[in-house]
Amino acid sequence: MELKGNLGDDKFKSLNQILERQIDADYDLGASMALAVDGEIVLDVWGGWADEEHTKPWEADTITNVWSTTKTMTAISALLLMERGSLDPDATVASYWPEFAQNGKEDIRVRHILSHTSGVSAWTQPVTTEAILDDEGATARLAAQAPWWEPGTAFGYHALNQGHLVGEVIRRIDGRGLKQFFAEDVAGPLDADFTIGSPPENHHRISNVTPPPPLPLPPDLDPESVTFKTFNGPQPEAEIAHTALWRAATIGAANGHGNARSVAKIQAVISNGGFSHGVQLLSPETIDRIFVAQPHGVDQVLMMPVRFGLGYDLAAATNSVGITSGKKCYWGGWGGSLVLNDLDNRITFTYMMNRMQAGFVGNETSIALIAALNKIVGST
Repeated sequence: MELKGNLGDDKFKSLNQILERQIDADYDLGASMALAVDGEIVLDVWGGWADEEHTKPWEADTITNVWSTTKTMTAISALLLMERGSLDPDATVASYWPEFAQNGKEDIRVRHILSHTSGVSAWTQPVTTEAILDDEGATARLAAQAPWWEPGTAFGYHALNQGHLVGEVIRRIDGRGLKQFFAEDVAGPLDADFTIGSPPENHHRISNVTPPPPLPLPPDLDPESVTFKTFNGPQPEAEIAHTALWRAATIGAANGHGNARSVAKIQAVISNGGFSHGVQLLSPETIDRIFVAQPHGVDQVLMMPVRFGLGYDLAAATNSVGITSGKKCYWGGWGGSLVLNDLDNRITFTYMMNRMQAGFVGNETSIALIAALNKIVGST
């Protein structure tokens, strides 16, 4: 199946060939891919199917739930408040959200929740998926519980709750919730078709995700381990993304809806010195805050090496998807979606898809695309 859209220059041909091959092989059901250079979209393609029955093609305006790629949008929202001087990443969370000081959390810093080092990587059990869809109740639960490790000393991926933590800080500062703040101050100015949650008028354009195989967790995992507690605090099925309740909620870690184009339009702000499509959101000085790496090592939840900065993982020799050097920051979503910001080359690359694969970060397609992009950049 041929890709549609703007195929870009011939030098990007290998990227298009990989995505076409993966769709033809039925590894990818439907997907979109985009590339921004110097803050402008230069490649914008899509192909495949929006449904498992192969009755609805993936179209230019098809969107899907992008899971943890949403975290990069929450990160930009926090960076925007830092740009305005309203948020200090070294301040305590409790200085903005006093109730958070309960149960030994008084010294947790904003940078800890942005870098997955706060010790609060999920909700204490018992907790249901329905409970986390109630933003007010879910944040109150987080404020009341104790951290699971000494904040700032280790990574533990905040899989579902990072958006609640950062979003509540944003609400306490600005007065607007994360969903509204992002829509009005980030996506709106950039004219980007990306929302946290999804309004009913967009539901007809959503391609439902196809659930992946089970996460590759060890069968003998200790129930008291941070890994076990995080993945069970709670552990929703992927099909929850098909529901109106999920789409109505504000899950700033996991329920963003968009496509490769809209993700690239927003994230190009990071790779292009704060500008995207002629609009400035951030200064280079604020963007540089991303790259102040926290103490790095093996993440207790993901069980893989990470090097988180503020809101993004950073390039490292041990990187599992091939982002090994340079001034680069990235993250992706459950099942394989990925966004990469390459500041050295002023490039933002994005891949969003509906068929989820096993694993935590990246999939066969995104890893192959990153390898091809590395060759393209290395040859120009």
